[in-house]
Amino acid sequence: MQKIITDFHFHSKYSRATSPQMDLSGVAKWAKIKGVDLVGTADFTHPLWFRALSAQLEEAKEGLYKLKNRATSPFFILSSEIACIYKDLGATRRIHIIVLMPTLESVKKFNDRLTQIGNLHSDGRPILGASVHAIAKIALSIEPRSLIIPAHIWTPWFSVYGSKSGYNSIYDCFKELTPQILAVETGLSADPSMCWRVSELDNFAIISNGDSHSLPNLAREATVFEIADDEKLSYDLIRKMLREGSVKYRLDILRSSIYNLKSKLSSTIEFFPEEGKYHWSGHRVCQYKTDHRNQVINSQKQNPTSNIQNLKSNLCPVCHKPLTLGVMYRVNQLANRPLGFKPVGAVPYKTFVQLHQIISESIGVGEKSLAVGKIYQQMIKNFGSELFILGNLSLLELKNKIDDKIINGIERVRKGDIYIDPGFDGEYGKVKVFQKFTSGQKHLF
Repeated sequence: MQKIITDFHFHSKYSRATSPQMDLSGVAKWAKIKGVDLVGTADFTHPLWFRALSAQLEEAKEGLYKLKNRATSPFFILSSEIACIYKDLGATRRIHIIVLMPTLESVKKFNDRLTQIGNLHSDGRPILGASVHAIAKIALSIEPRSLIIPAHIWTPWFSVYGSKSGYNSIYDCFKELTPQILAVETGLSADPSMCWRVSELDNFAIISNGDSHSLPNLAREATVFEIADDEKLSYDLIRKMLREGSVKYRLDILRSSIYNLKSKLSSTIEFFPEEGKYHWSGHRVCQYKTDHRNQVINSQKQNPTSNIQNLKSNLCPVCHKPLTLGVMYRVNQLANRPLGFKPVGAVPYKTFVQLHQIISESIGVGEKSLAVGKIYQQMIKNFGSELFILGNLSLLELKNKIDDKIINGIERVRKGDIYIDPGFDGEYGKVKVFQKFTSGQKHLF
């Protein structure tokens, strides 16, 4: 079996708030550094980016591409994220989806159709005034093998389950097309264990992607497939593994007389969800956040009775404006299974902190400092890719070769023995590998 690490969702330099270094050459370079074998192209709807894809990529395997004249290029799969804003069932919906297609020809036809709906030039992730159902229907009519993946499904503002503008059921969103939705993306503020609490999600493969806007964040989350020796990596095989990656499919296989998943979705690589920008509920302006059980207030002290009353109404107790209800809250709201439930056939996952963060805290300087960058590059050169170092490298091989504190940091991350001040209302959580926070915000995971 061969393991293939993938990241289908990130953004090109043509997306807003994205590094100008996010071009194909940069992505290929950092995919190797990270240890990623198959990456999306991102943003194939943008005319200038599509022109670059057409000029710089060539088909290497059925439905998969590589950079021309690059022997060591990772494989690319044609991908793009689309933002849909529309009214449905009496409410305004703001939902992001990832679309994957097997050929440049099908992408061109898809883009031509989308130009009749909205402006594809303004952003690498276009905002279209059409329903997710309508966009999915167009994609599937042009290329029946298209993969439509709801993105970061729990994010409050722009997702299928989002507390601000999502649905209570994926079926309500995709309607009769639901059986053709093969996978969903966890997002940085959630992990598979949170998804397992919602039985509806047993019908979909649960995958993870980095959603990066800069090269060093490529594959901060990823999906791992295992390819059987007698099968060849291709677009159709990826699609098949996603179709067979759901809990429901795997449970049906386990119940049958023959269990034989050859190539398969084998695991995902996760952020600690507490580090995501929307894990807890809160109001960033007032620096107030809560898990709706143990609250944290970083501004002025409030009357406890007032706090309880405001929390019941989901209002900020500081300014009395609505809270942004986070992923944890929304999962609890939709869950029909208890905390800690794991369905039979669920795909396992590993949770990491990025290597540069571990190095930074170990040596006591900033993550973007020259010192951190130098140690990071030396480790990649001497020991292999970042994901290999974080998850698979024997720590004995690092002994006497790098600072012992870095080794201890990697070990602590593998054990989950770290501290995180959870993210909320668009603000990332803060990670401490070695010591607790000096304020009252102490959370051990």
